[in-house]
Amino acid sequence: MKQIKYIRKAAPPHMVGDGFKVRTFISSAMWKDMSPFLMLDYIEPTDYLPTDHPRGVDVHPHKGFETVSILWDGALAHEDSSGGKGKLFAGDVQWMTAGAGILHKEFHEEEFSKKGGVLHGAQLWVNLPAKDKSTPPAYQDIRSNNIPEIQIANDKGKIRIIAGEMNGVKGPANTFTRINIFDAHAKADASFDLNVVDGDHTTLLVLKGTVLINDDKTAREGDMLIFDNSGENIHIQTNNETHLLLLSGEPITEPVAAYGPFVMNTQQEIIQAIDDYNAGKFGHLN
Repeated sequence: MKQIKYIRKAAPPHMVGDGFKVRTFISSAMWKDMSPFLMLDYIEPTDYLPTDHPRGVDVHPHKGFETVSILWDGALAHEDSSGGKGKLFAGDVQWMTAGAGILHKEFHEEEFSKKGGVLHGAQLWVNLPAKDKSTPPAYQDIRSNNIPEIQIANDKGKIRIIAGEMNGVKGPANTFTRINIFDAHAKADASFDLNVVDGDHTTLLVLKGTVLINDDKTAREGDMLIFDNSGENIHIQTNNETHLLLLSGEPITEPVAAYGPFVMNTQQEIIQAIDDYNAGKFGHLN
């Protein structure tokens, strides 16, 4: 069994742009326990009124890492300077590799904006190793019907395998380092295991419900559990309807230098990234 190292609550909610009410779960002080994961903004379920002006975040840069957007309710529209463009609906995932540098914008999808409704999702930042930080920008459009599921015993729910592998079931995301992202939805009184690689950094977010971990520790909605590296198994028992997000990955044991939307290995590389952005080397996006 993987043992819990500590439990953390998210920071108070804040707005990103005018379209995303988020709670940030990962801080820079946690990177030593969380690598390759740099940030996780949980987009709390929020009911938006109809509007003719889609809410969101206008053009901004990224370099040196990947962004993973998971959507559970609502609809989003994305566009970037590499030519990536698309819409996300409930259950879909957008995996964007910023790599050498990209411009990006993300808004509520037009029809969703006009009708209004609940938006619910998460955005994760995943570090890239030094050898891949200058990889060409890329975009993976992962549709809900292409994400395989493991059924929980006794018809008690499902575990969606977005990235990585569990019980021989492989997720569709292509990754630079070993990463697992498991999206579990369970009914009350479910009992199941989440299996990861021994030695990997592992965290579990309780987005809904109350669960008993390893027959020992109760975790509630809003808790983020950080586990010791040793061990391969986390046993879950649910008390009520539950939504869990498991993240695990091979640690990237390299220095991290970060400034806003740039994540590199040294301060000199950060200065170069800013210079490249100002020189228009990230492409163009209206």
